Amino acid sequence: MRGYFGIGVWQSSKMMNAGNLFRSAHAFDAQFVFTINADYNVRKAKSDTSLAPKNIPWYDYDTIDDLQLPRNCKLVGVELTEDAVPLPRFHHPLNAAYLLGPERGSLTPEILDRCDHTVMIPMKFCVNVATAGAILMYDRSLVHGGHGKRGLSNLQPAPDAPVHSHGGRFVRGPEKRAAARKASDDV
Repeated sequence: MRGYFGIGVWQSSKMMNAGNLFRSAHAFDAQFVFTINADYNVRKAKSDTSLAPKNIPWYDYDTIDDLQLPRNCKLVGVELTEDAVPLPRFHHPLNAAYLLGPERGSLTPEILDRCDHTVMIPMKFCVNVATAGAILMYDRSLVHGGHGKRGLSNLQPAPDAPVHSHGGRFVRGPEKRAAARKASDDV
């Protein structure tokens, strides 16, 4: 997978669901997780059986103003707003931090102003933060995971996944470059 992502919650209202979110983040290979103004304790939640805080970087912030992201990392708010992009039409930034709100509330206008993008999951009603986060991370893995395309129908097999290449070999000196060119011409 190219790029990186992190995922976090603001004012988590249900510790067990936040624990499930962080366990899923660990499973989807998030590079970091974070909380903002949230009372979270992995032992009290009893739902993060992967112990994400011991296996991936974990950050706790008191306010949205304290949030520090890596350079070129886009903050993506997950919220039901009129201007939010529906998830099936959203192209995930290569480097992103996703922020979900509390289950008994919404991200504030000040937080949404800080976000580079706002995305919503189109459905009949809201789901808990763990389920919303898992849907979001799965969708990201479809976009950036290098899994290849799906088959056009269930009557045909899926096309093979693309073979990843890192480009040509790097060699120094004119003799070695000539030998590398000859070897690639022979293939």
